Amino acid sequence: MSKYDWSPSLWLDIFNELLNDDELDYGDQWTLNFNYTQTDQVTKDERKRGWKVYNHCAYGNFKCASCSKTWPSARVVLLFRYRLRNGRGTVIMRPFGQACRRCRDDEFDLPGFETKDVEHALLKLFSRIRKNCYNDEDDDDDGSTTSPTQMYTKPHEKALCEACRMGICCQDDDDD
Repeated sequence: MSKYDWSPSLWLDIFNELLNDDELDYGDQWTLNFNYTQTDQVTKDERKRGWKVYNHCAYGNFKCASCSKTWPSARVVLLFRYRLRNGRGTVIMRPFGQACRRCRDDEFDLPGFETKDVEHALLKLFSRIRKNCYNDEDDDDDGSTTSPTQMYTKPHEKALCEACRMGICCQDDDDD
């Protein structure tokens, strides 16, 4: 497996490692699941049942399934839907893909991530969970989601971004 492959097991392993490091040490059970069709829309009924949504913009790498071209992106959207109910916490994650500029076949390839980027995204998520599920202060949210390595990617191509097409990309609107 190359570092460009989408690997749910990497996310599950780091999620569980962070839980074991007491990142959410409140005595509740937390699980991570994946759903590749969920959106950022939360219905009134879902809201009543405690569901919340968090979008995270991460750094990742893509590899085209057709032509094997690879490219980095500092605009990989990760959608997390989460709730705490009756001592059980559930996180449902969806990574958004990007299409290959060379193939232009409207097929969205899923991103691959390095361990440090997965850890960063999950720590941001846990901070949001602590704030919204446990009423803790959001201690480490400085508003920044970019790392120094993200400065070196090409401009974001909205036409090739699955999240842009759904209107939930983290790309600033004035960066056309």
